Amino acid sequence: MQRRAMHFQVFLLASAQALFQTASVLVMTVGGLAGSQIAPPELATMPIAAMFLGTAAMTFPASMWMARAGRRAGFIAGALLGVGGGLIAAIGIWLSNLALLSLGTFLVGAYQAFAQFYRFAASEVADEAFRPRAISLVLAGGVVAALAGPMLGRLGGPLVQPEYIGSFLLLALVSMLGAGIMLPLQVPAPKVDSGEAALGRPLRTVVAQPAYLVALFGAATGYGIMILAMTATPLAMVHHHHDLATAATVIQLHVLGMFLPSFFTGSLIARFGVLRIMLAGVLILAGHVLMTLTGTGFGSFAGALVLLGVGWNFLYVGGTTLLTTTYTAAEKGRAQATNDMTVFVVGLACSFGAAALLQTLGWQMLNLILLPWLALAALALLWLGWKQRRQPAPASVG
Repeated sequence: MQRRAMHFQVFLLASAQALFQTASVLVMTVGGLAGSQIAPPELATMPIAAMFLGTAAMTFPASMWMARAGRRAGFIAGALLGVGGGLIAAIGIWLSNLALLSLGTFLVGAYQAFAQFYRFAASEVADEAFRPRAISLVLAGGVVAALAGPMLGRLGGPLVQPEYIGSFLLLALVSMLGAGIMLPLQVPAPKVDSGEAALGRPLRTVVAQPAYLVALFGAATGYGIMILAMTATPLAMVHHHHDLATAATVIQLHVLGMFLPSFFTGSLIARFGVLRIMLAGVLILAGHVLMTLTGTGFGSFAGALVLLGVGWNFLYVGGTTLLTTTYTAAEKGRAQATNDMTVFVVGLACSFGAAALLQTLGWQMLNLILLPWLALAALALLWLGWKQRRQPAPASVG
């Protein structure tokens, strides 16, 4: 693919990422608050958990179907699921039906399952030198979502009564735009050798590689911790007497922290190595935990959530980059789907448990118990680095 065409395809994927992430952040901003209107406190985050259930359930089927039908068809179909999800969620709020609201967010999660492969599509349209930067630039599309997601959630809240119906109608519109922007996308079919190479190694062999396991654990750690804290934040802030506008501002700052670093994360990986950047992400997430201990004022919430976003970025972009070195073209679909499905099962558990943990432990203790998880992730990264120094793997990065 010519350089200009390659950059255009990455631009399309980054734009689609901005729209999909806007829908996802909107659910994260108002999903728990909408749920709290029609459900007991311990089930308030059910709509958010349903979104992650949809992603976990659909990730493997989405990857396998796109391996046959192509990225473009899959990405358009995923965005149309988002349209349906927004409409159904709005009807669920109108009828005060938690199950219907959760079905709508489940379909938004299915949209997310397809959209999670935007970053892998970027690695497929980019040459080897541009690949880390292409992945990070696509994720940088989330900068738009940092502003648009909470803003649309807040503006749509009072637009139609009962509250938050308008938010989900706007989500449906954003998803429709996401389908439209995929129409010119062209992702080249992967080149697969004939013979045994065309079949690829057994999935068990691919997953058992140390680099694959560490990439997966790093991404799952970053995503799980980020989702747990992000899901709990609006509820914790309202509990500590902050209003919705203030909570939305904190979510905006958090999502900026998630995606602004993507403009340079790829360059940092190329310069310092992927394992160092992932380890930096673990340390930044530990900084998030420590920041939550400083209080429950706006500054403490905002500072903690910014660190949460940056730590997630380093682990997630780093994990994706490391993962792309562990499989062949024939193994791509299964390897990517297994990674993302596992990551989103962790996200599902964290989002579903957020409300109960917050109610039981409180905001600060909820974050404090994350430190052992972070310590284990750091040890895994140090172990892989030690292993690669002793016996460098030809396909490893960093």
